Amino acid sequence: MPSNPYDAKGLLIASIENDDPVIFLEPKRLYNGPFDGHHDQPVVPWSKHPLGNVPEGYYTVPLDSASVFRPGKELTVITYGTMVFVSEVAAREAGIDAEIIDLRSIWPLDLDAIVASVQKTGRCVVVHEATRTSGFGAELIALIQEHCFYHLEAPIERVTGWDTPYPHSHEWAYFPGPDRVTEAFKRVLREA
Repeated sequence: MPSNPYDAKGLLIASIENDDPVIFLEPKRLYNGPFDGHHDQPVVPWSKHPLGNVPEGYYTVPLDSASVFRPGKELTVITYGTMVFVSEVAAREAGIDAEIIDLRSIWPLDLDAIVASVQKTGRCVVVHEATRTSGFGAELIALIQEHCFYHLEAPIERVTGWDTPYPHSHEWAYFPGPDRVTEAFKRVLREA
């Protein structure tokens, strides 16, 4: 599940060349540009964003390679797809030095990148737009707990879509926005 055009091309070529079946997911919210969760602001088009520059030639992005989207020291954010940019805006607006790991691929999973980041920061927030119940965040939290327990300085937080959309709410109310992500960041940083 790519978060940008550069990764989309590289992951798609790697998926086509893979001998195993691959499900390739594209977040529609990213078609026009890196959506940051602010519904009242225009989206910056990919043509004005560095990750919108896609080489014409051949290249691949390995399916099991996460990316350190934003280096940081205070906490680790594990996310993918649209939530990469929502998490980036939340960290920037709150002034939090968050390291954002863009998974790029849900499975195979780059567990080494996740473990290295969480061991470095000691704090973790998992962000995805799927439902909380039975969402992939639960699996991520279990893996982080198994591999990083003695490095964690606070409970792992999870920011997700709601299990059930609220009646009479706007479609965007379901979607985790920067405010909800920032609240999770602050809870993780408050824990001692």
